[in-house]
Amino acid sequence: MTPSLTDLEFLACQAGDILRAKYGQRQQVDHKGIIDLVTEADRQSEAFLLAEIRRRFPDHRILAEESGGQSGEDCCLWYIDPLDGTVNYAHGVPIFSVSLAFQEMGRMRFGVVYDPMRDECFSAEAGSGAWLNGDPIRVSDTPDLDNSLLVTGFPYDIRENPDNNLDHYNRFSLLSQAVRRLGSAALDLSYVACGRFDGFWELRLSPWDVAAGALIAQEAGAVVTNIYGGTDYLSPQQSILAANPHIHAIMLAQFKK
Repeated sequence: MTPSLTDLEFLACQAGDILRAKYGQRQQVDHKGIIDLVTEADRQSEAFLLAEIRRRFPDHRILAEESGGQSGEDCCLWYIDPLDGTVNYAHGVPIFSVSLAFQEMGRMRFGVVYDPMRDECFSAEAGSGAWLNGDPIRVSDTPDLDNSLLVTGFPYDIRENPDNNLDHYNRFSLLSQAVRRLGSAALDLSYVACGRFDGFWELRLSPWDVAAGALIAQEAGAVVTNIYGGTDYLSPQQSILAANPHIHAIMLAQFKK
């Protein structure tokens, strides 16, 4: 038994309700690293998603941010990020999301990213397109960097690892209209998909960060690779570059310099 896109949308929105209900409340915040946080809301959202997926699809594999991998049939794999944008959430910044993706027989089939504060549900089905609250979305047609608005993020080991994206941020800030940093890779990819941003890149992400958003961006017409042009952007600690076709080619050339 496999899920439908509607199943993923329902689960993401229910988990988003949990996040919205607890938003702004005093709650316990723990540290996985110096600047890598986890809140009670992360755990409650993930517990809900795990329980519902296990109840409905007990034989499926699951890869979740807080609890890691859970065994199941190799044909069916869920990627769960119960709260993408935890640092924002912990500080009361209303930019965060729930990210769910489903992979079948090694092919990403469905992706959903839900923003509970704006009640925006981005979704995609492989080969069928991408949508925002049910309406079709497409990437921008911006042809050059001078007129582009880009977005990026920074790795959690920014203080220790010299490969921290600050050099790329500086370069693209001088080449584009601006580079934003929202704090949720899933939303960054979704915003590329609907044309709010023209391109997105980031280094050393986890697969649950990008699995859903990458499919949504691809189905909306974006080119999605790693920053070297390779097809692998889902491996742990891998990079990602997603942009409309014009901007992707230009950004990729910059990364290859």
